[in-house]
Amino acid sequence: MRQAGTYSGILSGGLSGKTGPHSLPLARIKKIMKKSGDDVKMISGEAPIVFSKACELFIEDLTQRSWMMTMQGKRRTLHKEDVASAVIGTDIFDFLVNLVSHSSHSMDDSVEIETTCE
Repeated sequence: MRQAGTYSGILSGGLSGKTGPHSLPLARIKKIMKKSGDDVKMISGEAPIVFSKACELFIEDLTQRSWMMTMQGKRRTLHKEDVASAVIGTDIFDFLVNLVSHSSHSMDDSVEIETTCE
């Protein structure tokens, strides 16, 4: 008899993006995963859940670091420049440095970003 996997307990509401403890749409995550390469053909039901949680943790960490930049600027509204400063000032976000810059070009003009965690 097959036993439930490690992450099966977080499936309490099913696999749709609108139920369960996850707040990111699992169908969208699965679609992005399938687009990642021609070799990706089958994705287990639990894999998008793990990616959803990873995205939530990533967003939470980046938001906290960005908020610290906002507070240093003595403001109460988080701006894209705060996110850019957090990315540039944190080694673990080096993979995002080319997406953000403090140059005269705004992020909107310089790069078109497809968010992977929507």
